[in-house]
Amino acid sequence: MAQLYYRYSTMNAGKSIELIKVAYNYEERGKNVLTLVPAVDNRYGVGVITSRIGLQRDAAAINEDTNILELFMRENQKRKIECVLVDECQFLKKHHVQELVEIVDSFEVPVLAYGLKNDFRNELFEGSYYMLIYADKIEEIKTICWCGRKATMVARVIDGKFVKQGE
Repeated sequence: MAQLYYRYSTMNAGKSIELIKVAYNYEERGKNVLTLVPAVDNRYGVGVITSRIGLQRDAAAINEDTNILELFMRENQKRKIECVLVDECQFLKKHHVQELVEIVDSFEVPVLAYGLKNDFRNELFEGSYYMLIYADKIEEIKTICWCGRKATMVARVIDGKFVKQGE
């Protein structure tokens, strides 16, 4: 039975590399994956999933008005999609998460979504909020903080100082 997985962590925990590894494992076994990334994450180019250690993978860029279910069905007609992988899922909108649920429920295709849970103000992102509501499995990817303890927060640092307000 397929499920919607939400794998979250703070920054620098290896979410993107984990996604790239999962895609590689599926493809090595001759299975097709659909990789998605919100277009708003354009740090390394639109439609590119990039790990901090330099590995990259092309992905379909998702905009606010993208219907992921329709995108999935188009791709699934071309080649049987056996897994959907989403990076930076915190930037998804409510309808995107609901479309991922529909892929799992109607097509029995697992969806693994990776992203942050909270912003630097410790507030949930919209995509994270709905992933917490709809996901069948929620998993934390643990990493360590600069202080040496378990990382629990995302910090915004400007000119070496922590910032607690703003966008």
